[in-house]
Amino acid sequence: MSKKQEQGIHELYSKDPIAADRIVWGRESDPLTRRGFLKKSGLVAMTTALGMTIPFSRFMPAGLIPAAFAAESSPLQIPGKDGLIVLNDRPINAETPAHLLDDDVTPNNRMFVRNNGIAPEDIDPDTWQLVIGGESAERSVTFTIAELRERFESVTLQLQLECGGNGRSEFVPGASGNQWTTGAIGCPTFTGVRLRDVLNYCGVLADAEYIGYYGADTHLSGDPDRDPISRGVPIEKALERESLIAWAMNDEDLPLQNGYPLRLVCAGWPASVSGKWLNRIDIRNQVHDGEKMSPPSYSVPAAPVAPGTRVPNEDMRVIESMPVKSLITFPESGITQDIRERMTVRGHAWAGDSQVAGVFISIDFGATWLPSALAGAANRLAWQNWDTWVQFPEPGYYEVWARAMDVGGRSQPMVVPGWNPRGYLNNACHRVGVQVV
Repeated sequence: MSKKQEQGIHELYSKDPIAADRIVWGRESDPLTRRGFLKKSGLVAMTTALGMTIPFSRFMPAGLIPAAFAAESSPLQIPGKDGLIVLNDRPINAETPAHLLDDDVTPNNRMFVRNNGIAPEDIDPDTWQLVIGGESAERSVTFTIAELRERFESVTLQLQLECGGNGRSEFVPGASGNQWTTGAIGCPTFTGVRLRDVLNYCGVLADAEYIGYYGADTHLSGDPDRDPISRGVPIEKALERESLIAWAMNDEDLPLQNGYPLRLVCAGWPASVSGKWLNRIDIRNQVHDGEKMSPPSYSVPAAPVAPGTRVPNEDMRVIESMPVKSLITFPESGITQDIRERMTVRGHAWAGDSQVAGVFISIDFGATWLPSALAGAANRLAWQNWDTWVQFPEPGYYEVWARAMDVGGRSQPMVVPGWNPRGYLNNACHRVGVQVV
């Protein structure tokens, strides 16, 4: 007798979402519009699973798991972090559920963790040293943290950091790596000195093109001669007013897993360029060639490709500014809402090096959109808070979608954007499920 094979809904949809629609709900789809056409039996099955009707079911995109089924429910505790979901424990990588990112300024215990190596131990901030050098530096200088504080102006800025792979779990075919959903983003305040002040003090030669960082974390192999990661940014990005060498987050020492005692912060680009446990910066006369600087790491195809395509490294480009994106932080997905009351909806939006021009909300699977109230950023490269309210027309299952647009007119796609082999830059609309009774 053969055993019955069972698959979870997420596993089924990760392989072929359109086929999964047919298997689970009996839904056919239009490949041009990605709208799904639920047969009567499929609509009954979906509404039975949700426990209520779906007023705007005719607008529901194909191949999309209802948000009510997509919530994670098993956060694990890690030291200094509250409610984060651990995706990997060697190295430690953990994301923050969207509803725990509701604060205007991300608290230290809610800041996501993205490590490539093992954090150093027995750290003494009083003896920690940072070396600035490289072939395009006039001179090599070594600083203690105390000397950085004494010699340069201290500044505090609110800055957004987002992992380049945030949202990777939604790509089909799937991409290897940490299966981030939406929580590899945060926007705390950082205190430190401007990177440009330190670089100019050491002297930046005319042929400088890039900076590259090195940290004190250990490679997973334990080999002291191998760097877990050593990335960087063009000299123009390094010299921006918002690029910092930071020792504090939200007026406290940096948490260990976020780079204590010293880190680089180059906001608006993948967080991988903001090196942690910082102990060396080289001013380079070429594009930095450290670990994870070469494709396919933190790179996407230079031109659109079909899903599943094998892309040669020479046809890839390194990710720079992150795309426009938004997050719904209230309400939490899966809540029950009284039909007689209007519901507050709020969250954050950001746009890499750019600014957000507007955030729009839909409750009918993107058929119509309404604007929200958008606040200005605390400073350049901080996220922007938005809020609005919605009134549901009748009881049933709804999804609230958020869609941001930047000042250049670029808008979030409603579904997962162009596929890439490493699952980077997913800026599809965030959505939460609501049961209206």
